[in-house]
Amino acid sequence: MTTDLILPALIPLVGDLARDLPAAERYRRLLQALRTLLPCDAAALLKLDGEALTPLAVDGLSADTLGRRFRVDEHQRFAALLKAKGPLRFAADSPLPDPYDGLVDGVEGHLPVHDCVGCTVHLDDRPWGLLTLDALVPDRFSEADLATLASFGQLAAATVSVASRIVQLQSRVEHESRRAEGFRMAVPRGRSLIGRSPAARELQKQISLVACSDLPVLIQGETGVGKELVAEALHAASLRAARPMVSLNCAALPDTLVESELFGHVRGAFTGAVGERLGKFELANGGTLFLDEVGELPPPVQAKLLRVLQGGQLQRLGSDREHRVDVRLIAASNRNLADEVRAGRLRADFYHRLSVYPLWVPALRDRGRDVLLLAGFFLEENRSRLGLGGLRLDTDAQDALLMYDWPGNVRELEHLLSRSVLKALSRHVRRPRILSLEAHDLSLPSDVGRASQRQVEAVATATQSPPVDSPKNSNGLRDSLLAYERQLISEALEANEFNGAAAARALGIDRGNLSRLARRLGVSMQAKEFKN
Repeated sequence: MTTDLILPALIPLVGDLARDLPAAERYRRLLQALRTLLPCDAAALLKLDGEALTPLAVDGLSADTLGRRFRVDEHQRFAALLKAKGPLRFAADSPLPDPYDGLVDGVEGHLPVHDCVGCTVHLDDRPWGLLTLDALVPDRFSEADLATLASFGQLAAATVSVASRIVQLQSRVEHESRRAEGFRMAVPRGRSLIGRSPAARELQKQISLVACSDLPVLIQGETGVGKELVAEALHAASLRAARPMVSLNCAALPDTLVESELFGHVRGAFTGAVGERLGKFELANGGTLFLDEVGELPPPVQAKLLRVLQGGQLQRLGSDREHRVDVRLIAASNRNLADEVRAGRLRADFYHRLSVYPLWVPALRDRGRDVLLLAGFFLEENRSRLGLGGLRLDTDAQDALLMYDWPGNVRELEHLLSRSVLKALSRHVRRPRILSLEAHDLSLPSDVGRASQRQVEAVATATQSPPVDSPKNSNGLRDSLLAYERQLISEALEANEFNGAAAARALGIDRGNLSRLARRLGVSMQAKEFKN
């Protein structure tokens, strides 16, 4: 081969070494250059993973080749290439079967490979993988081609080294970034896990604990609590973060399509299946599959999913060929799946496979003042979207948010604030620089705080001073409870400079209930009476 042909093929690859390219693109260009230097029908770059070779890039081979895993002990040609001191050519009449027979693109029927060469790619003096070239006609490759392949193998090693170091550097940067951010992990869509309440902190702790493992996680909680956000945080903090996270809402699909969505299908598998399609499991291979509302899956699909979870093997709909996948499963449901098992709507073995590590996402009403932190996040989103100079909640609006029970949780809060901002804007003829939301802008139901009101009244009733003639008047436990109530209220008032509304918010009750409790317990809400 003349220099006029070699240099145009190699110079772009040398230039690529200094460029920031995805690994897949680097490998694609590598194979294209190889086929320019050594014309053939197919080329492949395979990485040695333990006892198997994984194709990272192919050119001229069928697409499904990338999904194959070639065990070295089952393919004698690959074993011979890995043992050879340099490039190796197999004669056209070699008795060793070729792994690519029938996989070459554009071939009608079965046509075996007749000429094959390959070499080992070394990284740090160790076998990293293989470069292979195949031709459908005999004697395509010459002895001179082996020397060219040997030189090209060194360039391939440099390409692999650059790609590997870039991945390592990116992983290190991501790791350091996550460590610096602590539990406030960045996740897709610009959202993050926000919360300082004990319930939120416990959830963040559990996410940090399980994220780095490959254990299946079952996320449960009411509608709107943010189960998908938790799933995204788990994936973002996992070792699979660089790989895709694929999501499927099981409740949004008819039963007839669920199996195809999960496992894929082949052409003709059912009416309308005009081509082959990968399922969510194969799309998520190497990454994470998130199944939302997993309790909606029909029992037959549960049984097939169980097989995939147990062995990592699946069959596309309409095919008897098995595919192996490596997927970390995260499932979510707003139902109590243990109850679904008892009711016979969910297989017990499927439930136990899903819930290896259960996570419960707390309801918004159980997260105390987190509702204000979340409200601030959503308000800032609205401010930016509407081009406002400022957007705030007045005191009464904050009280209303704190006292509401939030049956729709975080999603309800987000939507309510978006509506309320537009409603508040409609009061102004000219758009204000700073918009303040008032309680009536929120349009919360008339029973706002009803549950909290009942709780406060129950506490008040329980802590009322009993009649003088009651035998319980000297009860030590009740006296201690009364003293503790007085201490809590006094400390809240002092910490908030005797601002009744602020003290009530700190205690999680409304201002009227705080006043009634203070009078009943003999605690003054005036600052001057606390000074000596």
